[in-house]
Amino acid sequence: MKILVIEDEPLTRENIALILRMEGYDTCTASDGGKGIAAAISEKPDLILCDITMPDTDGYSVLTQVRRNENLRHTPFIFLTARGDRADLRQGMNLGADDYLTKPASAAEIIDAIRARLQRETMRESGFSPDFSSPEPLQKLGITPREAEVLLWVAQGKSNGEIGAIIQATENTVKKHVQHIFEKLGVESRNAASLIALEKLSS
Repeated sequence: MKILVIEDEPLTRENIALILRMEGYDTCTASDGGKGIAAAISEKPDLILCDITMPDTDGYSVLTQVRRNENLRHTPFIFLTARGDRADLRQGMNLGADDYLTKPASAAEIIDAIRARLQRETMRESGFSPDFSSPEPLQKLGITPREAEVLLWVAQGKSNGEIGAIIQATENTVKKHVQHIFEKLGVESRNAASLIALEKLSS
C-alpha cells in the first residue's frame, strides 16, 4: 500500500513518513500543495494524507484537484489540521474528504485512521455497499438504539465531538456510549468497531 503525505512542515512530514514506513507502508512525500497534486497523479497512491494550511495551494485546493482526476476520484483522503474550527472541517468533508486528524496526532491515531479508510476502500471495491440510512440493523449486535445511532456515525469516521453535534449530546456522553459499545462488541478500537458495523450494514 502506498501513502502520499503532503505537508509543508518538514519535521511533521518526516515524522509521519517514518511512522508509516515502520508500519510497512510504501510512503512518498510532498512539501507543498502543487507538488502534492503532481505526486498524486504520478504515484497514484492508495491513500493521501494532506495538511490543510499550506502556502500557495492549500489542502482544499489539493482535494478539489484530486477529486477531479478520474484515477484518484475514490482515493481515500485524510486532512491533517491544526485547526479546531468545525466550519473548516465541514468544508473539507463537503469537498469530499474522508476523514481528518487534528495535529499533533499520535502514531496510533494516524495508523488507526489509515487502516480504517483502507479497509473501507477494500470493502467498496469488493462490492460491499453499507446502508447508512438507519442504525436499526446495528441493534442486532446487542446494543441499545442510542448506541446503535452512535456506532452508525463512528462507522462513517466521525469524531466524538462531531457525533455529539449531530445527535445533540455532549462529547463526554458520546465517549461513554463508545466505551459501552466497545465492551459489548469485545473490541478496543474505533477501527474494529467500525468494521463490525460495516459488515452488519452491508448484509
